[in-house]
Formats: sequence, structure tokens, C-alpha cells
Amino acid sequence: MDSIKDNKMGSSPIFRLIITMSLPAMFSMLVQSLYNIVDSIFVSSLGQDALTALSLAFPVQTLMIAMAVGTSVGVNSLISRRLGEGRRDEANSAATHGLVLSIIYWLVFALLGIFFTRPFFESFSDNLVVVNMGTDYIQTVTLFSFGMFILIDVEKTLQATGNMIYPMIFQLTGAILNIILDPIMIYGLLGFPKMGVKGAAVATVTGQILSMLFCLYIMFTKSHAVHFKLKRFKFRGKTLKDIYKVGFPAIIMQSIMSFLTASLNAILIGFSEAAVAVLGAYYKLNSFVFMPVFGLMQGVMPIMGFNYGAGNKKRVTDTLKVGCLIAGIVLTLGTAIFFALPDRLLKIFNASEEMLQIGVPAFRIISITFVTAAISIMMSTLFQAVGNGLYSLVVSILRQLVIILPVAYFLSKIGLGYVWYAFPIADMVAFIVSLLLFRQMYAKNIKNLVPLASEV
Repeated sequence: MDSIKDNKMGSSPIFRLIITMSLPAMFSMLVQSLYNIVDSIFVSSLGQDALTALSLAFPVQTLMIAMAVGTSVGVNSLISRRLGEGRRDEANSAATHGLVLSIIYWLVFALLGIFFTRPFFESFSDNLVVVNMGTDYIQTVTLFSFGMFILIDVEKTLQATGNMIYPMIFQLTGAILNIILDPIMIYGLLGFPKMGVKGAAVATVTGQILSMLFCLYIMFTKSHAVHFKLKRFKFRGKTLKDIYKVGFPAIIMQSIMSFLTASLNAILIGFSEAAVAVLGAYYKLNSFVFMPVFGLMQGVMPIMGFNYGAGNKKRVTDTLKVGCLIAGIVLTLGTAIFFALPDRLLKIFNASEEMLQIGVPAFRIISITFVTAAISIMMSTLFQAVGNGLYSLVVSILRQLVIILPVAYFLSKIGLGYVWYAFPIADMVAFIVSLLLFRQMYAKNIKNLVPLASEV
């Protein structure tokens, strides 16, 4: 059995360990947020039809990312726990299962893209320009999605071992290449043909594939705590069950946002298009506030999982405490910015006077409970790290679906200004439920943890 104390996740000081493991992911997530905004600016210059096509394509892309990230979270959790238990062969098996599942996902989405993309767009619009643009975009993204699926899997696999630098480099490589290639492919610069919306898809998959090739080179040529064992590979039911025990709830959580946004838009459009624009601006800016916390999650989860597997109760709880502190500080700053500068934030998107009238109070109301959201997110991370994805799913569904939508609908009957209170109400309910679930899980799974014999 491998010595647990030889691994930094079982021995390094918690605060320093969290910082060193989280900072690369936090930085790369911020770059990803920047890419999302820049990409939207490029596409919007093509006109309303282009924006409509990409808006209709959004649920498909969200589903692909949900499958990739959700499954990889399950793989990450299982690898870190098996390494903590000193069971390296099983960690290697989990990593290999993740890679093979990524290839299967690509094949499924490629077939869906070939046969169902045009009927999908035609079911939403009879505008031939929108249908053609959307079909070109989604068929390109799905046919070449192997880059995205394998890239995300390798990133999460390495993060599970405590290696956060390479995943950061992989993410930065893909995002930066995408930003560079977008104007070239969309507008036809440097001798390339002008491809419009399809050019945005080509830029996206090109960045993903090049980054995937880089990550596979690193994975197969450098020394790591886990390795892919593809020779004579066979699926193992127990490993799949352990992956999807955490992965399936994570897939559902990743998918919720698209449904939430569409439903809120349906409520807000009854008041004005400006209200919908405010919500869109909020989600763009929200990513800059919450993405560092999601990066923190990536650094914290393997530490929690490793030490839970090793039976080290103190390091598990200390990691949770420090994670909540850091996330709380980040989102306190976010609240301060949304409270003090809502008008300036909105003007980034050339907000109209109507948008400012609606958005300034909306931003202040929504940001009231950012800090409680930080704690809920960290507790969900702990739930996933110890293999209890169901609790994490419950908190996420409460926060992003069960509470917010009916409350928003009810408050919309009073007036637009009241709809925004659905956000803090949902956050507070999720916070309370997180505490109750943590109390139950702590008593059942953490309180009586016993260190492995190799650590005694």
C-alpha cells in the first residue's frame, strides 16, 4: 500500500495546500469567463439571426458540457478516494473508465448531431437563415466533440491526483486559442474563408482538439499518480456504479442552468425585453464572481476526497472550514461590487436607460445572499468528495430550480421589481438545507472516521 503521508494532500498544511491547488483552477476559470464574453461580442456583430441561432444551440452545448463535467466529477471523486485509501490499481481503473466513457459520449453526440440537428432547429424556427446557421454550428460542435470530452476527462483525472498546474495550462490553451481563432474564422482573416457562425464553431473545436492533443501528450509521457490502462480494458459494474453515484447528480446539476435561464426568460419577457437583457447581463457578470469559487471547488474536492479515503477527519473538516472562508471572502467582494457599481457593470453591455432602471436594483437584490451561496457550494463540494452526490444534487436543485422558479412566478404577479427576490430566497433555503444535510452526513460518515493503518 502506498504511504499516505508521501502525498501532499495527506500531509501539507491545509491553507497553503488549498491555495496552491486552487489558484491555477481559479485563474483558468476567470480566463474562461473572459472568453465567454468575448465570444458573445464577436458573434453579436453578425446580427440578430446569428444570436438567435446560438441561443437555440445553447441547450445542446450545455447538455454536452454537463455530460462531460458531471461524469468527470464522478471520476475525480473516485480517483481521489482510492488514492487516499492506497488502492492505486482501482484509481487507474477509474481513470481508464473515464477516458472510455468520454469516447462513447463523443460517438453518441456525433450521431445526434448528424441526424437530429436540423429537425431540432426547425422545431423552434421557420427562419431558414437561423436554421442553417444553427445547424452548421451544432453539427460542427458535435462531430468534433471528442476534443472537449477527452480534454475535460484528463483535466479532472489529473486534478484528482493533486496536479492543478497542467489542467490550468490545458484550459488556458483551449480558451486562448479560441479567442484568437474566433475573429479569424468568423470574419475570414489571414487568408481564411469567412465562415460566420460556423467559424465560431470551428474556432471552438480547433482550440479543444489542440488542447486535447497537448493534454494526452502530457498524460502519456509524464509521470503521474494514475495512468490509463487501455490494454485488455473491460467495463466493471462496480467502478461504473461508483463513478455515476457522484457523476449522475453532477450531470443533473450541470444541466439545470439552461432550464432555469429559459424559464426565467419566459417570466421576464412578459414585462419587457430589457428585463431579459438584464438577466443575461447578470449571468455574464456573475461568472466573474462565481468562477473563482468553482475553481476553488476543483482544488478543494480532491483534498477532501483523499483525506476522507485516508480516514483523516481533521483534515476533511479543516479543508471545509478554510474553503468556506475563502469562498466567503471572494463572494463578499462580489456583493460589494454589485452593490456599489451596478450601473457601471450594466454599461459594459451598452445598457439602455430602461435596462439601468430595471438592472440597478436587481443587481443589488440578487447579490444579497452571495455569501450564503458560497457556503452551500462548499458543502456541496464536500458531499461530492465523499461520494454522496445525492445530497449535492438536492441542494443544487433546491437553489436553482425547486425554490427559485415558483417563487419568481408568484412574485411576478406583484411586479417586476419583486421577481429578483426569488434569488436570495432560494439561496437562503439552500443554505439551511445544506447545514441540515451536512449535520446528518457528518454524524453518519465523518464523525467516526478512523485513520488507515499505514497512517497510524
